[in-house]
Amino acid sequence: MSDRELLFEISLMLNPIREKINDMSNDIDHMKADIDSMKADINGMKADIDSMKADISDIKKRVTNIELTQENVILPRLNTIEACYTSTYDRYKVSVEDYDSMKQDISVLKKIVTEHSEKLQKLA
Repeated sequence: MSDRELLFEISLMLNPIREKINDMSNDIDHMKADIDSMKADINGMKADIDSMKADISDIKKRVTNIELTQENVILPRLNTIEACYTSTYDRYKVSVEDYDSMKQDISVLKKIVTEHSEKLQKLA
């Protein structure tokens, strides 16, 4: 066998290996494209996460302001309103019984005044 024939046979033996390498190269190219697509998706997700972080930071500030407003403005006012209503209730609660007797006394006084007015008109 001559060198040429030997090289040709070796070349024929290497062809399946070359085809496999080409197939693998195509597969690698597809994987590279997929990886590039995944990188783009990840970069988009990073941008979304950064945006969400900014939004969360803004929300935290707003919640802190709300809490401070509740603590320093709303709760003291509510306590004042509650104290006012409670003290008023306590004052009226004690004198409810007096109102009933006062109603009766006023009713009696009305009758007496009416009677006296009629008597004074008759005398006049």
